[in-house]
Amino acid sequence: MKARDFGIPFEGRCGKYNAITDVSGVEVGFRTIIRGESTEDTTKDSDFARTGVTCILPRGKRRSSVFAGRAVLNGNGEMTGTHWVDDSGFLHGPVMITNTNSVGIVRDTTAKWMVDNDYFPPAFKDGKEVPGLGFFYPVVGETFDGTLNNINGFKVTPEDVLAALDSAAGGPVQEGCVGGGTGMRCHGFKGGTGTASRIVETELGEYTLGVLVQANHGTREELNIRGVPVGREIVGYEQDIRKMSPKEGDGSIIVVIATDAPFLPWQLSKISRRAALGIGRLGGGYQTGSGDLFLAFSTANENAYTYRSAEITIFSDELIDPFFKATAEAVEEAIVNALVNAEDMYGRNRNFVPALPKDQLREILRKYRGYLDMAYPQG
Repeated sequence: MKARDFGIPFEGRCGKYNAITDVSGVEVGFRTIIRGESTEDTTKDSDFARTGVTCILPRGKRRSSVFAGRAVLNGNGEMTGTHWVDDSGFLHGPVMITNTNSVGIVRDTTAKWMVDNDYFPPAFKDGKEVPGLGFFYPVVGETFDGTLNNINGFKVTPEDVLAALDSAAGGPVQEGCVGGGTGMRCHGFKGGTGTASRIVETELGEYTLGVLVQANHGTREELNIRGVPVGREIVGYEQDIRKMSPKEGDGSIIVVIATDAPFLPWQLSKISRRAALGIGRLGGGYQTGSGDLFLAFSTANENAYTYRSAEITIFSDELIDPFFKATAEAVEEAIVNALVNAEDMYGRNRNFVPALPKDQLREILRKYRGYLDMAYPQG
Protein backbone atom coordinates (compact mmCIF):
# COMPACT_ATOMS: atom_id res chain seq x y z
CA MET A 1 0.00 0.00 0.00
CA LYS A 2 1.19 3.50 -0.82
CA ALA A 3 -0.03 6.83 0.52
CA ARG A 4 -0.82 7.83 -3.07
CA ASP A 5 -3.55 5.18 -3.04
CA PHE A 6 -5.51 7.50 -0.72
CA GLY A 7 -5.49 10.29 -3.29
CA ILE A 8 -2.91 12.38 -1.43
CA PRO A 9 -1.55 14.86 -4.01
CA PHE A 10 2.19 14.44 -3.54
CA GLU A 11 4.40 16.43 -5.86
CA GLY A 12 6.88 14.88 -8.23
CA ARG A 13 7.11 11.71 -10.33
CA CYS A 14 8.11 8.51 -8.56
CA GLY A 15 9.99 5.52 -9.92
CA LYS A 16 8.67 2.03 -10.67
CA TYR A 17 8.58 0.89 -7.04
CA ASN A 18 8.38 4.32 -5.40
CA ALA A 19 11.23 3.10 -3.23
CA ILE A 20 14.93 3.60 -2.61
CA THR A 21 15.52 0.52 -4.76
CA ASP A 22 14.49 2.53 -7.82
CA VAL A 23 18.11 3.67 -7.72
CA SER A 24 19.77 0.91 -9.72
CA GLY A 25 21.87 -1.48 -7.66
CA VAL A 26 20.50 -0.52 -4.24
CA GLU A 27 19.28 -3.48 -2.19
CA VAL A 28 17.25 -3.52 1.04
CA GLY A 29 16.87 -6.31 3.59
CA PHE A 30 15.01 -6.76 6.88
CA ARG A 31 14.89 -8.90 9.95
CA THR A 32 11.64 -8.39 11.86
CA ILE A 33 11.55 -9.70 15.44
CA ILE A 34 8.07 -10.10 16.96
CA ARG A 35 7.98 -12.55 19.87
CA GLY A 36 5.83 -13.09 22.93
CA GLU A 37 2.43 -11.92 24.15
CA SER A 38 1.99 -8.43 25.55
CA THR A 39 1.51 -8.58 29.33
CA GLU A 40 1.14 -6.07 32.16
CA ASP A 41 4.60 -6.79 33.58
CA THR A 42 7.26 -7.36 30.92
CA THR A 43 10.67 -8.04 32.43
CA LYS A 44 13.92 -7.53 30.56
CA ASP A 45 14.66 -11.22 30.96
CA SER A 46 11.51 -12.28 29.14
CA ASP A 47 11.63 -13.35 25.50
CA PHE A 48 9.28 -10.53 24.50
CA ALA A 49 10.46 -8.42 21.54
CA ARG A 50 9.09 -5.92 19.03
CA THR A 51 12.18 -4.82 17.13
CA GLY A 52 14.44 -5.67 14.19
CA VAL A 53 17.20 -4.71 11.77
CA THR A 54 17.15 -2.92 8.41
CA CYS A 55 19.96 -3.22 5.87
CA ILE A 56 20.73 -1.03 2.84
CA LEU A 57 23.47 -2.11 0.41
CA PRO A 58 24.41 0.78 -1.93
CA ARG A 59 25.60 -1.49 -4.75
CA GLY A 60 24.25 -4.83 -3.67
CA LYS A 61 26.43 -7.63 -2.37
CA ARG A 62 29.62 -6.71 -4.18
CA ARG A 63 32.52 -4.80 -2.75
CA SER A 64 32.30 -1.18 -3.81
CA SER A 65 32.68 2.24 -2.20
CA VAL A 66 30.37 5.18 -2.87
CA PHE A 67 30.66 8.91 -2.36
CA ALA A 68 28.61 9.97 0.68
CA GLY A 69 27.72 12.93 2.88
CA ARG A 70 25.58 13.43 5.94
CA ALA A 71 23.75 15.99 8.05
CA VAL A 72 22.18 16.34 11.50
CA LEU A 73 19.02 18.25 12.36
CA ASN A 74 19.06 17.27 16.04
CA GLY A 75 21.79 15.13 17.52
CA ASN A 76 20.05 13.09 20.21
CA GLY A 77 20.91 9.82 18.49
CA GLU A 78 23.65 7.63 17.07
CA MET A 79 25.00 6.83 13.61
CA THR A 80 28.31 4.98 13.74
CA GLY A 81 31.04 5.20 11.13
CA THR A 82 30.25 8.74 10.08
CA HIS A 83 33.53 10.34 11.20
CA TRP A 84 35.18 8.52 8.32
CA VAL A 85 32.36 9.55 5.97
CA ASP A 86 33.09 13.16 6.95
CA ASP A 87 36.85 12.84 6.49
CA SER A 88 37.05 10.64 3.41
CA GLY A 89 33.77 11.37 1.64
CA PHE A 90 33.25 7.63 1.17
CA LEU A 91 30.81 5.03 2.44
CA HIS A 92 32.56 1.66 2.30
CA GLY A 93 29.86 -0.76 3.38
CA PRO A 94 26.26 -1.41 4.38
CA VAL A 95 23.97 1.08 6.09
CA MET A 96 22.14 -0.57 9.00
CA ILE A 97 19.27 0.71 11.17
CA THR A 98 18.04 -0.79 14.43
CA ASN A 99 16.98 0.17 17.95
CA THR A 100 19.05 2.29 20.33
CA ASN A 101 20.40 -0.53 22.50
CA SER A 102 21.34 -2.80 19.60
CA VAL A 103 23.76 -0.51 17.76
CA GLY A 104 26.81 -2.34 19.11
CA ILE A 105 25.85 -5.86 18.14
CA VAL A 106 24.64 -4.70 14.72
CA ARG A 107 27.88 -2.81 14.10
CA ASP A 108 30.13 -5.68 15.19
CA THR A 109 28.20 -8.37 13.31
CA THR A 110 28.15 -6.24 10.17
CA ALA A 111 31.92 -5.73 10.42
CA LYS A 112 32.40 -9.52 10.65
CA TRP A 113 30.05 -10.02 7.67
CA MET A 114 32.18 -7.58 5.69
CA VAL A 115 35.33 -9.52 6.58
CA ASP A 116 33.78 -12.92 5.84
CA ASN A 117 32.42 -11.72 2.48
CA ASP A 118 35.49 -9.69 1.43
CA TYR A 119 33.20 -6.67 1.30
CA PHE A 120 35.58 -4.04 2.66
CA PRO A 121 37.92 -1.91 0.50
CA PRO A 122 41.52 -3.04 0.80
CA ALA A 123 44.46 -1.23 2.30
CA PHE A 124 47.50 -0.79 0.05
CA LYS A 125 51.22 -1.03 0.68
CA ASP A 126 53.77 -0.33 -2.05
CA GLY A 127 50.98 -0.33 -4.60
CA LYS A 128 49.66 -3.75 -3.63
CA GLU A 129 46.64 -4.88 -1.63
CA VAL A 130 47.35 -6.11 1.88
CA PRO A 131 45.26 -9.28 2.38
CA GLY A 132 42.78 -9.03 5.24
CA LEU A 133 43.51 -5.36 5.92
CA GLY A 134 41.22 -2.51 4.98
CA PHE A 135 38.50 -0.13 6.02
CA PHE A 136 35.29 -1.44 7.55
CA TYR A 137 33.39 1.16 9.49
CA PRO A 138 29.75 0.05 9.27
CA VAL A 139 27.24 2.87 9.41
CA VAL A 140 24.57 1.96 11.96
CA GLY A 141 21.73 4.33 12.83
CA GLU A 142 19.13 3.91 15.55
CA THR A 143 15.84 5.10 16.94
CA PHE A 144 14.28 4.31 20.33
CA ASP A 145 11.61 1.61 20.39
CA GLY A 146 11.47 1.11 24.17
CA THR A 147 7.80 2.04 24.48
CA LEU A 148 6.79 -1.12 22.61
CA ASN A 149 9.94 -3.24 22.57
CA ASN A 150 11.72 -4.94 25.44
CA ILE A 151 14.69 -2.72 24.61
CA ASN A 152 16.62 -3.38 27.83
CA GLY A 153 16.48 -7.09 27.09
CA PHE A 154 18.88 -6.65 24.12
CA LYS A 155 16.97 -9.08 21.92
CA VAL A 156 18.76 -8.51 18.59
CA THR A 157 21.25 -11.30 17.94
CA PRO A 158 24.07 -11.75 15.41
CA GLU A 159 21.82 -14.18 13.55
CA ASP A 160 19.21 -11.43 13.17
CA VAL A 161 21.78 -9.04 11.71
CA LEU A 162 23.04 -11.65 9.25
CA ALA A 163 19.46 -12.43 8.21
CA ALA A 164 18.89 -8.76 7.32
CA LEU A 165 22.13 -8.60 5.35
CA ASP A 166 21.57 -11.86 3.52
CA SER A 167 17.96 -11.01 2.62
CA ALA A 168 18.85 -7.72 0.91
CA ALA A 169 17.38 -7.48 -2.58
CA GLY A 170 16.18 -4.99 -5.15
CA GLY A 171 12.56 -4.49 -6.17
CA PRO A 172 9.57 -3.64 -3.96
CA VAL A 173 10.34 -2.75 -0.35
CA GLN A 174 8.20 -3.68 2.66
CA GLU A 175 6.97 -0.78 4.76
CA GLY A 176 5.44 -0.19 8.18
CA CYS A 177 6.24 -2.55 11.07
CA VAL A 178 9.26 -4.22 9.50
CA GLY A 179 12.99 -4.41 10.24
CA GLY A 180 14.37 -1.73 12.50
CA GLY A 181 11.03 0.07 12.25
CA THR A 182 9.05 -2.76 13.88
CA GLY A 183 8.51 -1.11 17.27
CA MET A 184 8.56 2.57 16.31
CA ARG A 185 5.98 5.34 16.80
CA CYS A 186 5.40 8.35 14.55
CA HIS A 187 3.24 11.43 15.19
CA GLY A 188 1.27 9.62 17.88
CA PHE A 189 0.51 6.60 15.71
CA LYS A 190 2.34 3.41 14.80
CA GLY A 191 5.34 4.31 12.64
CA GLY A 192 8.28 2.39 11.26
CA THR A 193 9.88 1.94 7.86
CA GLY A 194 8.89 3.96 4.81
CA THR A 195 10.37 4.62 1.39
CA ALA A 196 9.76 6.71 -1.72
CA SER A 197 11.55 7.89 -4.85
CA ARG A 198 11.62 10.65 -7.42
CA ILE A 199 12.64 10.85 -11.06
CA VAL A 200 14.63 14.06 -11.45
CA GLU A 201 14.78 15.71 -14.85
CA THR A 202 17.91 17.68 -15.71
CA GLU A 203 19.31 19.15 -18.92
CA LEU A 204 21.68 16.17 -18.98
CA GLY A 205 18.92 13.57 -18.68
CA GLU A 206 16.83 11.83 -16.05
CA TYR A 207 18.21 10.63 -12.74
CA THR A 208 16.68 8.84 -9.77
CA LEU A 209 16.68 9.76 -6.09
CA GLY A 210 15.26 7.43 -3.46
CA VAL A 211 14.93 7.57 0.31
CA LEU A 212 14.28 5.16 3.16
CA VAL A 213 13.22 6.39 6.60
CA GLN A 214 12.89 4.84 10.03
CA ALA A 215 10.19 7.12 11.40
CA ASN A 216 9.90 7.38 15.19
CA HIS A 217 9.30 11.07 15.74
CA GLY A 218 6.71 13.83 15.92
CA THR A 219 3.48 14.53 17.81
CA ARG A 220 -0.09 13.80 16.80
CA GLU A 221 -1.18 17.42 17.22
CA GLU A 222 1.40 18.59 14.69
CA LEU A 223 0.70 15.97 11.99
CA ASN A 224 -0.19 17.72 8.75
CA ILE A 225 -0.43 15.90 5.42
CA ARG A 226 -0.27 18.29 2.45
CA GLY A 227 -1.55 21.07 4.67
CA VAL A 228 -4.46 19.04 6.08
CA PRO A 229 -4.41 18.90 9.93
CA VAL A 230 -4.87 15.13 10.01
CA GLY A 231 -3.63 14.67 13.58
CA ARG A 232 -6.14 17.14 15.02
CA GLU A 233 -9.02 15.88 12.88
CA ILE A 234 -8.78 12.21 13.85
CA VAL A 235 -11.20 11.21 16.61
CA GLY A 236 -10.22 8.53 19.11
CA TYR A 237 -7.39 6.10 18.39
CA GLU A 238 -5.37 7.27 21.36
CA GLN A 239 -2.18 5.67 22.60
CA ASP A 240 -2.39 3.78 25.88
CA ILE A 241 1.07 4.04 27.41
CA ARG A 242 1.36 2.56 30.88
CA LYS A 243 5.10 2.35 31.53
CA MET A 244 8.46 3.56 30.26
CA SER A 245 7.83 6.11 27.56
CA PRO A 246 9.65 9.32 26.62
CA LYS A 247 7.67 12.51 26.29
CA GLU A 248 5.52 12.87 23.20
CA GLY A 249 7.55 13.58 20.08
CA ASP A 250 10.87 12.25 21.34
CA GLY A 251 12.27 9.24 19.55
CA SER A 252 14.19 10.13 16.34
CA ILE A 253 14.14 9.63 12.57
CA ILE A 254 16.85 8.17 10.37
CA VAL A 255 16.84 9.15 6.68
CA VAL A 256 18.98 7.41 4.05
CA ILE A 257 19.07 9.01 0.59
CA ALA A 258 20.41 7.33 -2.55
CA THR A 259 20.88 8.76 -6.03
CA ASP A 260 22.51 7.75 -9.28
CA ALA A 261 23.41 11.35 -10.06
CA PRO A 262 27.17 12.06 -9.93
CA PHE A 263 27.50 14.27 -6.87
CA LEU A 264 30.56 14.71 -4.69
CA PRO A 265 30.56 14.28 -0.89
CA TRP A 266 30.06 17.93 -0.01
CA GLN A 267 27.14 18.10 -2.44
CA LEU A 268 25.63 14.97 -0.90
CA SER A 269 25.89 16.62 2.52
CA LYS A 270 23.88 19.52 1.13
CA ILE A 271 21.29 17.12 -0.28
CA SER A 272 21.03 15.27 3.03
CA ARG A 273 20.29 18.53 4.86
CA ARG A 274 17.12 18.88 2.77
CA ALA A 275 15.65 15.82 4.48
CA ALA A 276 14.69 18.23 7.25
CA LEU A 277 12.35 20.02 4.84
CA GLY A 278 10.38 16.83 4.21
CA ILE A 279 10.11 16.16 7.93
CA GLY A 280 8.97 19.74 8.53
CA ARG A 281 6.29 19.57 5.84
CA LEU A 282 4.47 17.01 8.00
CA GLY A 283 4.94 18.90 11.26
CA GLY A 284 8.02 17.16 12.61
CA GLY A 285 11.44 18.30 13.74
CA TYR A 286 10.66 20.29 16.89
CA GLN A 287 11.87 18.04 19.70
CA THR A 288 15.25 18.20 21.45
CA GLY A 289 14.79 14.56 22.50
CA SER A 290 14.81 13.39 18.88
CA GLY A 291 17.84 12.23 16.93
CA ASP A 292 17.26 13.38 13.35
CA LEU A 293 20.19 11.97 11.38
CA PHE A 294 20.56 11.90 7.60
CA LEU A 295 22.93 10.17 5.17
CA ALA A 296 23.12 10.51 1.37
CA PHE A 297 25.18 8.53 -1.12
CA SER A 298 25.68 8.40 -4.89
CA THR A 299 26.03 5.16 -6.85
CA ALA A 300 27.69 7.02 -9.75
CA ASN A 301 31.48 7.01 -10.26
CA GLU A 302 31.90 3.34 -9.49
CA ASN A 303 35.69 3.46 -9.76
CA ALA A 304 36.21 6.58 -7.66
CA TYR A 305 37.83 4.77 -4.74
CA THR A 306 41.43 4.04 -5.64
CA TYR A 307 44.86 4.22 -4.07
CA ARG A 308 46.17 6.51 -6.83
CA SER A 309 43.94 8.53 -9.18
CA ALA A 310 40.61 8.15 -10.93
CA GLU A 311 38.62 9.97 -13.56
CA ILE A 312 35.17 10.89 -12.30
CA THR A 313 32.06 12.68 -13.52
CA ILE A 314 30.59 15.45 -11.38
CA PHE A 315 27.52 17.63 -11.53
CA SER A 316 27.84 21.35 -11.14
CA ASP A 317 25.92 22.96 -8.31
CA GLU A 318 23.89 24.60 -11.05
CA LEU A 319 22.14 21.24 -11.44
CA ILE A 320 21.55 20.45 -7.76
CA ASP A 321 18.36 22.40 -6.97
CA PRO A 322 15.91 19.80 -8.38
CA PHE A 323 17.56 17.18 -6.17
CA PHE A 324 16.97 19.35 -3.11
CA LYS A 325 13.29 19.48 -3.99
CA ALA A 326 13.16 15.76 -4.77
CA THR A 327 14.67 14.98 -1.37
CA ALA A 328 12.06 17.01 0.50
CA GLU A 329 9.25 15.44 -1.53
CA ALA A 330 10.48 11.87 -1.16
CA VAL A 331 11.13 12.14 2.60
CA GLU A 332 7.66 13.59 3.13
CA GLU A 333 6.03 10.77 1.17
CA ALA A 334 8.19 8.05 2.76
CA ILE A 335 7.07 9.08 6.25
CA VAL A 336 3.42 8.92 5.22
CA ASN A 337 4.06 5.54 3.58
CA ALA A 338 5.39 4.30 6.92
CA LEU A 339 2.24 5.55 8.66
CA VAL A 340 -0.30 4.04 6.25
CA ASN A 341 1.45 0.65 6.21
CA ALA A 342 1.88 0.28 9.97
CA GLU A 343 -0.57 -1.72 12.09
CA ASP A 344 -1.87 -1.47 15.64
CA MET A 345 0.64 -2.85 18.10
CA TYR A 346 0.58 -3.93 21.73
CA GLY A 347 4.01 -3.81 23.27
CA ARG A 348 5.77 -4.25 26.58
CA ASN A 349 3.60 -3.76 29.70
CA ARG A 350 0.48 -3.68 27.48
CA ASN A 351 1.54 -0.35 26.02
CA PHE A 352 -0.61 0.21 22.94
CA VAL A 353 0.00 2.38 19.86
CA PRO A 354 -2.75 2.52 17.20
CA ALA A 355 -2.15 2.66 13.49
CA LEU A 356 -3.27 5.74 11.62
CA PRO A 357 -6.97 4.94 10.99
CA LYS A 358 -7.34 4.55 7.23
CA ASP A 359 -11.11 5.09 7.15
CA GLN A 360 -10.82 8.40 8.99
CA LEU A 361 -7.89 9.43 6.81
CA ARG A 362 -10.05 8.95 3.71
CA GLU A 363 -12.92 10.93 5.24
CA ILE A 364 -10.62 13.77 6.31
CA LEU A 365 -9.10 13.96 2.83
CA ARG A 366 -12.62 14.08 1.34
CA LYS A 367 -13.53 16.88 3.75
CA TYR A 368 -10.54 18.92 2.60
CA ARG A 369 -10.73 17.91 -1.07
CA GLY A 370 -11.68 21.41 -2.17
CA TYR A 371 -8.60 22.86 -0.50
CA LEU A 372 -6.35 20.11 -1.89
CA ASP A 373 -7.64 20.56 -5.43
CA MET A 374 -7.04 24.29 -5.20
CA ALA A 375 -3.63 24.07 -3.55
CA TYR A 376 -2.32 21.17 -5.65
CA PRO A 377 -4.12 21.21 -9.01
CA GLN A 378 -3.46 18.10 -11.06
CA GLY A 379 -2.42 18.94 -14.60
